Amino acid sequence: MKAKIVVLPGDGIGPEVVSAVEFVLNALADFTGHEFDFEEHLIGGIAIDAQNNPLPDETLAACRESDAILLGAVGGPRWDDPSAAVRPEQGLLGLRKGLDLFANLRPVQPNKELLSASPLKSEYLEGVDFLVVRELTGGIYFGQPSERRSMNGQVMAVDTMLYSESEIERAARLAFSLARQRGNKLTSVDKANVLECSRLWREVVAKVAHEFQDVTLENLLVDAAAMHMLTRPASFDVIVTANMFGDILTDEASVLTGSLGNLPSASVGSEKNTHGKPRGLYEPIHGSAPDIAGKGIANPIGMILSAAMLLRHSLGLEFDAAALESAVDATLADGFRTADIAKPGERVASTIEMRDAVIENIKQL
Repeated sequence: MKAKIVVLPGDGIGPEVVSAVEFVLNALADFTGHEFDFEEHLIGGIAIDAQNNPLPDETLAACRESDAILLGAVGGPRWDDPSAAVRPEQGLLGLRKGLDLFANLRPVQPNKELLSASPLKSEYLEGVDFLVVRELTGGIYFGQPSERRSMNGQVMAVDTMLYSESEIERAARLAFSLARQRGNKLTSVDKANVLECSRLWREVVAKVAHEFQDVTLENLLVDAAAMHMLTRPASFDVIVTANMFGDILTDEASVLTGSLGNLPSASVGSEKNTHGKPRGLYEPIHGSAPDIAGKGIANPIGMILSAAMLLRHSLGLEFDAAALESAVDATLADGFRTADIAKPGERVASTIEMRDAVIENIKQL
């Protein structure tokens, strides 16, 4: 197979983890015979510096012509002025909207080798394996108006949470379909006791549920879901929720795995690539981590596992995806740890050392 993959290193540690995953995918290709054509473009703060645009037209055009996209991270203190008209995060939001990537998939499965890296007791982590489906192109991050106003001598701000039936329905239908492939349980998370958007969300999810009679539907308020995610995380199978709730809950879920650096994600829509698969955007859930950028100590696991999701969802290469995930498992079993997941006294591996260990385990597998 030949695939065109657009790579968007972005800011902070983004270039370091993206470079690591390119080496890993090329090593995998050496054994499988696949050919990955990487094409690099600008996004985020670095794009603002170069073109005063966090999402240049040529970047979006290249992504639309690709089979899949790998993204590092965007943002950093250089572009962190809250009053700035142009911000790095606008590039990421624009990319999601421009490609209509309406669902973000975030698997949460603590690695048995890293249970001690989590602050939770290991018994809470046994059997934890769930998937969060976060609606990605609607809600409060995109609703209008979003502005500041002056009224009665005071500055006021407004952000609008806005959802249509169709936006909720397509996210819910995808989540039910994924639950049917897993444990036949779907938890819908909302704030229906307060928000009108959430009441519509719950109504639409209930309507879609009639098409999936074999899937058990559970409704949870977001505050209860946040608590249960830490007290009974093994009770979840698939979670579907709105944009902002999903953003917050999946960062909380990183505690179960020991580090934000371990979690991958896939953003998918309805558009197909040249292989007839969803053209997805794949990125670790961590941010740009400017405090460690350039030090060579960033954890590449989330980026590598995101590449495994790319192989599975956008290229249909299940064997390759499983091999890459097994290589990560073997690397952790060998004792390799970056600083964010190392216990006191353990040897700390650099980004490159972790990358090379994964490549060596690909060879062994």
